[in-house]
Amino acid sequence: MTVPAYVAHGVTLAFAWFLLVNVLVSSLVAFAGTKCANVQPTGAARFWFAMRVSPAVVSAIFVAALFLPSYWKYEPRDAVEGFDVTLAALAFAAVVMLACACARGACAWWQASRRVRVWMRGARSLASDGSRASPIPAFEIDGPMPMMALAGIVRPRLFVARALVGTLTEDELAATVAHETGHWRAWDNLKRLAMRSAPDVLFLMPAARRIERRWASAAEHSADRIGDGANPTARCALASALVKVARLMPDEGPMREPISTLVGGGEIASRVERLLDDHAPARERRRRPIGRVALTVIGANLAVVAYGPLLHAVHDATEMLVRSLP
Repeated sequence: MTVPAYVAHGVTLAFAWFLLVNVLVSSLVAFAGTKCANVQPTGAARFWFAMRVSPAVVSAIFVAALFLPSYWKYEPRDAVEGFDVTLAALAFAAVVMLACACARGACAWWQASRRVRVWMRGARSLASDGSRASPIPAFEIDGPMPMMALAGIVRPRLFVARALVGTLTEDELAATVAHETGHWRAWDNLKRLAMRSAPDVLFLMPAARRIERRWASAAEHSADRIGDGANPTARCALASALVKVARLMPDEGPMREPISTLVGGGEIASRVERLLDDHAPARERRRRPIGRVALTVIGANLAVVAYGPLLHAVHDATEMLVRSLP
């Protein structure tokens, strides 16, 4: 086999493996998402985000860390491989899936940029004082709806409708600004874009929408805590602001664009109830127990020991795949 043929065969197999692993993990995630419908684990936002992007991440890791090294190590350079139509079709489907994912991400980014350009036309800098100071640029814009939105990833900007400024008290406005700052600190807009542009089969399944809605809801709860959740006065002010905004603005569901809004995750009632609950944890606590660290170290050592045999097993599975394809 010549070098170009060797490389072309490896690339074709890599794309085929990416698609097959993606289908498998997407199916498992769809099933698990159904079974975990009522589960609210600690760090729920991280949990649902990990579930949503896991098909793309696991597929990429499998190809990059297992298949490609096994192919390079065990595939003979002088082997003669004929053109396999089914294998080529799988690779082509994977390429189409990747292209569609890139297009979705680019479209979401463009739509968000267009919204920002429209908002900036009549925007003026929002004067901040000690009670509602924002660590990111804030602008007041025209609009009939009492909207507050955090737009952008690299250069985030906070947009507040004049209707909202006139509706909320100073304490409520400061609490909502702190809430959106919580989205900024959690990189939620980047996570929205990552989920939107994830190359996976899960995107075609209803489970993807359910997982994204659960993530959006959990992200709103998390931003409520990150904002100024330790301050009972701020929690009450944010709860009051949510009630006012919910009465004036219909819930349109989470945005597909990298933009975070005050009520975009829905579940206003549960958010208000949690904000007014004095026994609810103010912030997500980062726990790093010794047992978890020990398990991580042991797992890493086992992975190093098993890596060689695992590469051989992946190569055997590749050979079996090629022989079994029609």
